Amino acid sequence: MSGIFAPSLLSAVILLGCASPSASSSSPSPAASTSPSFGPSAVASPTSARSIRTPDPTVVPSTPPAITAPAWHATGNMVTPHAFHTTTLLRDGRVLVAGGLINDRLDGQVSAAAELYDRSRASWTATTGMIGARWGHTATLLPDGKVLAAGSYVNSSDPLASAELYDPSSGRWTATGNMNMGRGGHTATLLPDGRVLVVGGGAEDTRLEGPPRSATAELYDPGSGEWTATRTMTEARAGHSATLLPDGPVLVVGGSGDFLQAELYDPSSGRWIATGSTSAVRGFGHTATLLPDGRVLLAGGNPGSEWGPAATAELFDPGSGRWTAITSMGTPRSGHTATLLSDGRVLVVGGELFGDAPATAELFDPSRGGWTDTASPAGARFAFTATLLLDAQVLLTGDYNDNSRASAELYDPGSGS
Repeated sequence: MSGIFAPSLLSAVILLGCASPSASSSSPSPAASTSPSFGPSAVASPTSARSIRTPDPTVVPSTPPAITAPAWHATGNMVTPHAFHTTTLLRDGRVLVAGGLINDRLDGQVSAAAELYDRSRASWTATTGMIGARWGHTATLLPDGKVLAAGSYVNSSDPLASAELYDPSSGRWTATGNMNMGRGGHTATLLPDGRVLVVGGGAEDTRLEGPPRSATAELYDPGSGEWTATRTMTEARAGHSATLLPDGPVLVVGGSGDFLQAELYDPSSGRWIATGSTSAVRGFGHTATLLPDGRVLLAGGNPGSEWGPAATAELFDPGSGRWTAITSMGTPRSGHTATLLSDGRVLVVGGELFGDAPATAELFDPSRGGWTDTASPAGARFAFTATLLLDAQVLLTGDYNDNSRASAELYDPGSGS
C-alpha cells in the first residue's frame, strides 16, 4: 500500500506549495508542476532552496572602519595651573593631578591644590587639597587604590620628609609616616610585593656641590605606613630615572652629575648592583621607558654641560646587561615626557631646548628601531606630565612659564598607522 500512496502524497505536497499565498511571484504555474525540476531530489536539496532566495534589502553591507590620523584635541582647562606636579591614573579611569608650582620662575608658589579629570565627562573637578604644598614630589598608586604622595622641594629650605595618602573613594588626604630624610627630585617605584622604593633626591644631609642629591634609599610599607632604610646606591642622584624591570629589579640611571654608571636594586636582597655604563651622559631630564619586549629606552636628557639637551637615545637589554646606542631623536630634549602607547610605540613630547620648549612630538617604533614625527601639540610645554588613559589616548597637563597655564590636551594616536 505504501508504494501506491507515495506518488499521490508527493503530488499533493507539490500542488499545495504552488497554491500557497506566500509563494514567490516567480514560482512556476500549476501546469508546470510536473516539471522534473520539482522531483523529490530537488525538494529535499537545501542547496536548491538557497539558490532561489533574494537578498534582504534591509541588510547593509559592512564597511571597514575609517583610518584616522594622529591628532591633538583640547580638553578644557584645569581648575588650577600646575607645573612640576604629579598625575596618577586611578583604578576607575580618572586622573588625579596634585601639587606643583604656579606663577613665573622668579616667584614660584608651591601649591597643595588637587583635582580630578574624568575622561567620560571630559571634565575637571577640584578635590580636597593635600595636607602640605608640594613640588618635585612623587605620587604612587598603591595596590589598594590609594595614592602615596611623598617629599617636596621647599624654596629656601630643606626638602620635606612628610608623606600622605589620597583615598579616591572619599576624596580625602590623610597623613602617613615620614621618610627618614627630606627629598625632592627623587623617584618612587612600586615593587611587586606592594612596597614602594624611594631613591635619591635632594636630602637634608647632602654636602655635595651642585644640585642637592643623595645616594640613600628607603622602603614604604603600605600595611604599617612606616619607612625603612635600605642600602645606599653607588652614586648620589637627583633628577634620575627608575624603571621596574619584568623580573623584579629596579634600574636607576642618570641624575645630576656627569657619570655614566647605571645600577640595579634587587628587592629580594636589598642590594645595589652595577649594570654597565650608558653610551652617553644622561644627567637630569631624560626619560626611561620599559618596552613590551623587556628592554628599556633612554632618550634625551641634560648633563648640565654647556652644550645643553641631547637628542641621543639608547636601549638597555636586561638579559645581557648591555647598552646599545640607537638612532637619535629628531629634536634634542630635556624635561620631556615619554609614554608607552597601547600599540607598543613610544610617544615623546615637548621638553626644553636651550631655554625654549619645542612644540613638537615624535614616535619611537621598537619594531623598526627608528623615530618618526607625529602631530604637534597646540603649544610648547615644560614641567608638564603625560598620562596614558584607559581609552589609549594620552593626556598632557600643565606648563611652567611666565604665565603658568592650566591648559590640557589629548593625543589620539589614530588608526592604521
